[in-house]
Amino acid sequence: MDRAYDTFHEVLVKLFNEIMDIEAKAIITPEYKDITNNDMHVIEAIGIGEPRNMSSVAKTLSVTVGTLTIAINNLVKKGYVHRVRSGEDRRVVLISLTEKGEKAFYHHKKFHEEMTESLIRDLSEEEINALVRALTNLKDFFRNY
Repeated sequence: MDRAYDTFHEVLVKLFNEIMDIEAKAIITPEYKDITNNDMHVIEAIGIGEPRNMSSVAKTLSVTVGTLTIAINNLVKKGYVHRVRSGEDRRVVLISLTEKGEKAFYHHKKFHEEMTESLIRDLSEEEINALVRALTNLKDFFRNY
């Protein structure tokens, strides 16, 4: 068990140290060189479909509305996000992706799908279930830390 623990420790530490850099290199291609990896995660949080209010997107990202506002201002200027006031309540700001933003969303989604497929490609159903339990435990650890 000590050897398995040491291997997990080494893999997790290296993975956490490299994941943002790896993801940025994979998704911030020449077409998306005008945005950052963080911008791509804001685009992901906005999602496809109905416009969302700023506070719900901020909550999804675990940031303040003020922090999100800065990111949204930049994404609006770059043509990735639409921002409008709600017709029902002028205090509410609704955000949605432009066509350019939706294209970036699907580009990012494709990276995540390929990453997930590479993770489970050679695993049995039982191994996938064990991995899901282990990663859920890890997620819960970070959420409760």
